[in-house]
Amino acid sequence: MNRTRLPYLFFILMVGFVTLWGCPKKAEVTTAPEAQPQMEKAASPPATEATTAESKPEMKSEESNEKAGVATGGLKPIYFDFDKSFIRDDAKAIIKTNVEWLKANPSAQIKIEGNCDERGTVEYNQALGQRRAASAKKYLTDMGISGSRISLISYGKEKPICTESTEKCWQMNRRDDFVP
Repeated sequence: MNRTRLPYLFFILMVGFVTLWGCPKKAEVTTAPEAQPQMEKAASPPATEATTAESKPEMKSEESNEKAGVATGGLKPIYFDFDKSFIRDDAKAIIKTNVEWLKANPSAQIKIEGNCDERGTVEYNQALGQRRAASAKKYLTDMGISGSRISLISYGKEKPICTESTEKCWQMNRRDDFVP
């Protein structure tokens, strides 16, 4: 082989190696969704301009609000803006009441279930649900709850509580559920 070609070949191999090294890695989702019965939430999402009494969305529910509140141990869900995973100001008050319940029940373990609306791919919504659950866990740990008491799961768009394609329903599905 010609000595003048050797540096060029080495350069091409190094550029190829660096390019492959820098390729993005696949997003990791910790767990797959489980099949569980659907329950109506104990609290409804905050009002939006689409929230009116003119139409009642089709809800998947087997129990009333009272039974759902007992089944979740008094823990209430929090809601998110479209395509966001940060904790909204209205959700901070709800998390504070959840923290009070967790402090009153120091042996309780909880699972934070991240959920999304129907828009977006399955993979994207799984990752977004995971980020939402992680955001809520961080907020709880910042308020003094041990991280070892909290597990996370992302259901993405697999567990809607409202099935209509309206902003009101989408808002209800963009949530974190806190399950003892």
